[in-house]
Amino acid sequence: MPGWCGQGRCFQINLLRGLTRRTKVGKLVVMVPLNVVKALANERRLEILSWLKNPRAHFPPQVDGDLVRDGVCGVFIAQKLGVTQPTASEHLRVLTQAGLLRAKRIKQWTFYKRDEKRIAEVKRVFQSAL
Repeated sequence: MPGWCGQGRCFQINLLRGLTRRTKVGKLVVMVPLNVVKALANERRLEILSWLKNPRAHFPPQVDGDLVRDGVCGVFIAQKLGVTQPTASEHLRVLTQAGLLRAKRIKQWTFYKRDEKRIAEVKRVFQSAL
């Protein structure tokens, strides 16, 4: 996917013959940005992505921001993880930089929601690799 792997920092998945596009040696190479692989390689971050899929089921109502439209406040995510806010912020930063979450500022708070389009792209790449 053009534009997906900046600065050559990608994880390559080499596939066997018989799939759609082949390189000279007969293998398909699917490029996944390294930051996406790293983001998905952590159980806590996978939990966050899972919770944000259905935020009303996992988080209490918020004073500012709608859980679905605006996302979930980082403070609530830290509380649910049972970690400090700086630790949660680092997990959220990694997910945001990988493009799996979108951050939105409302007043002094940052709200996070899944980027469903980007997640679907990542799923397609991994499914085509299997």
